[in-house]
Amino acid sequence: MSKEATATESGVSTWEIDPAHAHAQFKVRHMMIANVKGEFTKLAGTVKWDGSDITRSSVLVTADSASINTREPQRDAHLKSADFLHVEHHPALTFRSTKITRTDDGLELTGDLTIRGTTKPVTFLVDGPTPETKDPWGNTRVGVEASASIDRKDFGLVWNASLEAGGVLVGDKVHITVDAELIKK
Repeated sequence: MSKEATATESGVSTWEIDPAHAHAQFKVRHMMIANVKGEFTKLAGTVKWDGSDITRSSVLVTADSASINTREPQRDAHLKSADFLHVEHHPALTFRSTKITRTDDGLELTGDLTIRGTTKPVTFLVDGPTPETKDPWGNTRVGVEASASIDRKDFGLVWNASLEAGGVLVGDKVHITVDAELIKK
């Protein structure tokens, strides 16, 4: 799936996210002073890559909502509650591509992001893919990094608390970064 290889490939290849080498991280402003970072530790996904016509390629990524981890158990429990992700009713966050275009710096990946049962279009800027490489077990791998920003309120994540000195506890803008190794099937 390297830039050089994809220009001459014909047909579709299938790539799967290696869950041991994939991270979906986010950061959001806390108390209007600093960013709190977290991640979803369980990711799965598939890329269908058409090297001869990138417009026929597709991406599907799923994150297990209950795998959210901000390194603070009480905050994680609150994020899993009905105030935020409501994981009992919404066990996964999903991204399904609708358009992929090549840019000078990589790819632009547009698709439908679903969080808490609400689906909105989001565009990720993708750095990569890296050149294809063989791992020690004979698998072909590439790496990608994708980033986007969303307004959490667009997805029904509206809980907040006013601060005594003014402002709010949780910022609205959420920055998302996904780093993943893909294995060719």
